[in-house]
Amino acid sequence: MIRCLSNILLIVGWISTSALAYAETTDLPDVRVGVLRFGTVNWETDVIAHHKLDQANGFSLTVLPYASNQASHVALQAGEAQVIVADWLLAARMQASGADMTFVPYSTAIGSMMVPGDTAIKSLADLKGKRVGIAGGPLDKSWLLLRAETQAKLGFDLADEVEAVFGAPPLLNEELKAGRLDALLTYWHYAAKLQVAGMRRMVSVADVARQMGGGAVMPSLGFVFSNAWAKANPKAIAGLISASRAAKQIMAQSDTEWDRLQPLLKSDDAATRDALRDSFRTGIPKSWGPAERRGVAKVFMIMRQMGGDTFTGRVLSLPDETFWLNADF
Repeated sequence: MIRCLSNILLIVGWISTSALAYAETTDLPDVRVGVLRFGTVNWETDVIAHHKLDQANGFSLTVLPYASNQASHVALQAGEAQVIVADWLLAARMQASGADMTFVPYSTAIGSMMVPGDTAIKSLADLKGKRVGIAGGPLDKSWLLLRAETQAKLGFDLADEVEAVFGAPPLLNEELKAGRLDALLTYWHYAAKLQVAGMRRMVSVADVARQMGGGAVMPSLGFVFSNAWAKANPKAIAGLISASRAAKQIMAQSDTEWDRLQPLLKSDDAATRDALRDSFRTGIPKSWGPAERRGVAKVFMIMRQMGGDTFTGRVLSLPDETFWLNADF
């Protein structure tokens, strides 16, 4: 009888502890973050979930996967997602159209102009008359920046001097490796894979953007969310930002963490894993404040000059509300 009573008390104690833990978890505010289904943001959200960094920072993370960027934009505007990962231009465009959206930096990784390892092409000047792939379309931000760079420093518009081939990054990677392109402007994670295949980084778009922005490092992507939602849920947005930084710290310092993440990298070989890891680490923002915001504003005006209204929409200059001001570091 005594043993039976003891067992019952143990079970009751376990149930009480479990119920308390469950109650504490369910009491946390839910933050719904929309991401591309197979995007690199999933690496970080996995780290947050694995290490329970959301709970440690006072919220519960729900990841909503979407098939396209446009789908995530619609989800944000509809309130299905409270936060998405996008660029600051989206926040500015939404501000200009009356939507109350703002931006906090997530990554400074942009992309690179890649060339074969044995090519004679050494600089943008050498691209004249060459066949150049561009991931995205004619209004790709990196393409606009490199066009502005050649205009300012070399006296010609790159778009007038090369045979531009626009397309999807995976296809263009294969075209470059097969020798059907002389150079390729692509996103950072595709550039990392090309390095493993023997290609060479000729120009870093992040370096070009930094020079154009007066020395400040420009964020490429960030958390985009409603100002009104953030003001109504200050602990939730502060918790998300803190959890993101904590996850990045783990990813910056732990190679073992990248071993665990390897299934998400869509690569089985260590060289590609290491290249993606190193490129991700390079893109971790080091600071964010007035200098960086001024730099983004300068780069925006250059992009607007190159892309016109088709690129920037109604945005003539970046509204102050484009950036969430409670997240400087």
